Amino acid sequence: MNIPTEAQEQTTLFQWAAYRRELELRSMFAIPNGGSRNQIEALHLKQQGVKAGVPDIFVPCMRGGYGGLFIEMKRRKGGRLSEAQREMIDNLRCCGYRVEVCEGWEKARDVITEYMKEEKTHV
Repeated sequence: MNIPTEAQEQTTLFQWAAYRRELELRSMFAIPNGGSRNQIEALHLKQQGVKAGVPDIFVPCMRGGYGGLFIEMKRRKGGRLSEAQREMIDNLRCCGYRVEVCEGWEKARDVITEYMKEEKTHV
């Protein structure tokens, strides 16, 4: 059985979200932190504020007392968190965000659906 890549899982999640009506899901976005880059490009991105470990996806809505929802996508099997990801997830949680690690797009869909049912939080 072929296990989809993390990129394929994330693509499928965004295809699902495109058919949803919620404004918050139309505002959901990916954070393209990964990928191969040459040293000069990597240096420029770091100078511009790119940080290792930032989760892959952000849902910009406040629910259930959280300032928003970050999702770190992983493959259904074989994906592991790096130390930078663990540290960033802990930091974001301390800052009042909900952060979930999701193995596969279905898990991410379920987390988003459950999160959207939480009571809206206002500033």
